[in-house]
Amino acid sequence: MFEAATGDGPPLPPAEAEQRSREIRAAVDGLLQIRRLTLREGGDPRAVPADWERRRPVRAVALALEAGGITPSAVDAAGSRLSTGYRVRAGERPGTAVVEWLGPSGAGAAQEEAEALGGCVPVLARLGWEALLYKGPRGRRFLEVEPMAR
Repeated sequence: MFEAATGDGPPLPPAEAEQRSREIRAAVDGLLQIRRLTLREGGDPRAVPADWERRRPVRAVALALEAGGITPSAVDAAGSRLSTGYRVRAGERPGTAVVEWLGPSGAGAAQEEAEALGGCVPVLARLGWEALLYKGPRGRRFLEVEPMAR
């Protein structure tokens, strides 16, 4: 079963990049087909997430980011950050997700986060997700993501 990269998994080996790209395209095609089948007549399948996406926002948001070419962060077996990129986790409110920009200690992720997260906003919007930028503890920025209204 295909799992979108949330930023908390191992790095993708370079030899698997082409296969991963095909898997992402197939997953997005499947997602859009589900949306077409569940939409009201005349609706745009890219405009509004399907019900199953609303129940699994972390998975759906991670797929949207990965399909949009945004690089996920990665961790080793001990949970230490190995690379800089997005991380998606569950939001505090049901049906929401949080996107953070994380990297290894000293890699400069905090300095990149405003621009990097800003680049995530239009990628998410293209698949029906609304993202608002917030500042959290210690001044770190994050996106709170929720489905666009129907």
